[in-house]
Amino acid sequence: MVGKLEKTFTAEERFLTGENFYVQHFLGVQKETDNYVFRVWAPNAQQVWLVGDFNQWDDSLPMTRREISGVWEVKTKLPQEGQFYKFKVKQADGKEIMKIDPFAIRFEARPGTAAVIHTVQQKKWKDGLWRGRQKRSNHFNRPMSIYEVHASSWKHHSDGRPYTFGDLKEELIPYLKKMNYTHVEFMPLMEHPLGASWGYQLTGFFALASYYGTPEELQDFVEACHLANIGVFVDWVPGHYCANEDTLPYYDGTPTFEYADRNRAVNNRWGTLHFDLGKPQVQSFLISSALHWIEFFHIDGIRVDAVSSVLYLDYDDGPWTPNHEGGNRNYEGYYFLQKLNAVIKLAHPEVIMMAEESTSQTQITGPIETGALGFDYKWNMGWMNDILRFYEMDPLYRKDHFNLITFSFMYMFNENYLLALSHDEVVHGKKSLMHKMWGDRYKQFAHLRNLYAFMTAHPGKKLLFMGSEWGQFLEWKYDHGLEWVDLDDSMNLKMQHFTQTLNELYKTERSLWELDYLPETIEWIDADNKQDSILTFMRKGKTRKDFVIVVVNLAPVEREKFAIGVPYEGEYQEIFNTELEEFGGTWVENNPNQKTLAIPFKAFDYQIQTIVPALGVLILKPTKIKVKKRVVKGGKGL
Repeated sequence: MVGKLEKTFTAEERFLTGENFYVQHFLGVQKETDNYVFRVWAPNAQQVWLVGDFNQWDDSLPMTRREISGVWEVKTKLPQEGQFYKFKVKQADGKEIMKIDPFAIRFEARPGTAAVIHTVQQKKWKDGLWRGRQKRSNHFNRPMSIYEVHASSWKHHSDGRPYTFGDLKEELIPYLKKMNYTHVEFMPLMEHPLGASWGYQLTGFFALASYYGTPEELQDFVEACHLANIGVFVDWVPGHYCANEDTLPYYDGTPTFEYADRNRAVNNRWGTLHFDLGKPQVQSFLISSALHWIEFFHIDGIRVDAVSSVLYLDYDDGPWTPNHEGGNRNYEGYYFLQKLNAVIKLAHPEVIMMAEESTSQTQITGPIETGALGFDYKWNMGWMNDILRFYEMDPLYRKDHFNLITFSFMYMFNENYLLALSHDEVVHGKKSLMHKMWGDRYKQFAHLRNLYAFMTAHPGKKLLFMGSEWGQFLEWKYDHGLEWVDLDDSMNLKMQHFTQTLNELYKTERSLWELDYLPETIEWIDADNKQDSILTFMRKGKTRKDFVIVVVNLAPVEREKFAIGVPYEGEYQEIFNTELEEFGGTWVENNPNQKTLAIPFKAFDYQIQTIVPALGVLILKPTKIKVKKRVVKGGKGL
């Protein structure tokens, strides 16, 4: 009907339907002129009180229940900025317990768990040029070399205090630039009570963990990264949360944030609780959290942790309840992840969404309309497991297990993969990457250089955990700073220089990333040389002359006059050699330029011959080649 007005839904109504994606502006604490308004969702509570520094933590501020939503609220002039508060909840069974504010943006220092009244002033951001470029560019066709960081253990002060983001702004950003990383990714930065969880058992989904500094410090850090042309990603955990009684679990005495079915609610393996991802209010809570980090902190991308635990009902140890079809698919989790990605991409199409997922039963990347979850990238856990198993192996047996190194090439375009050598591979007795490598100390460094070069040449974006760039030998410890003293050793210092140079090469050579997710980005030269344990392949850019040749020697044996098939007649230059002395190897200089021989090699009309160092990786590039015109119907050459 002409002139008929559509109903405008309130913030409360949108919260109930799972469509309030800024629910932190309704719940939690809001400043209104001279008053503060406190609201909390506890639909089955008998009574809720606001308690804090401002009323001596007594029952003098009872809250009133809003019938439509089960939200409790109170308006008061008593609080002041910086004071602590909690909600005292008389639960459905009459038990009274102090609970945190799930929507707080700041908490007191551990081990305290009270929320802090903290009004953040509107920041005048200076990163508009960076953000504009991200909106105009296609990240799939751009280099992405990510440095993964645990913020409180990258460096410590001399008295043992971890760095805040104020400190990291001064030291980490110059280091990222020096090392030629394009992005930094932080393990979860949200509030959590136990450092040993590394941030993966959260309590405050809107709050920067107090020991990382203030929200304003993180904003300034992100802005400084953008001004230095470095993107910032964060890990985010929508699947489960901390089970401490005074936090989210059974908030009003009944299943509130968690599933009603205990088999679905409890994660036995991690000692946590699962969000009920089919509940509209929980959807509002979680999507609001993700958008808060993207918009309030200008975060460039989110890595969603433990996606398998969201998708599969039998992922955990212990009993599980099948779905309505009798299967293990968690449909609530599946549709929530699709909704999450749809909402974020609608609001911020340039934001990068990544998934840590270890199975192949569900399409993770790609359009939601095709049944995929809508992520941009999936961590390639299969590649990581195969590759580390291979590099730990005695080279004598590698020819019999060559499929470990080549198998990923069989499925590399099934998803948009990100190759990650992350924190998970250097803890819990798994040993550091350096310590995993086969051989004596010299060979371990050679293997590590080989691994990183192979990873760089393999299609897909890259991630490396902090400390691995110089080959730290000790496992990572979440409560200690990295072993920076290692860099007093010339081998570690040369390894760091190697990673820095490799990252620079990666950013410079367009063929290593320009067509990352298209089959034409790669062409095999020889994938079957198991006897010598050598792989040769090409990575290609958009133009016919833009390509590099990659030679990966996985045996501790030097190969002289090694034949490599090439597509064009001419001359080829070695632009990278992992065994140069400056990187910790024994070679003083690169191989000389090689001219082609008119000798066929497999599918190629020409070949070059060169020396391939033991455990070395060579990258070659054409310098003077004759590219024959392609003839098409009508006789025109292209």
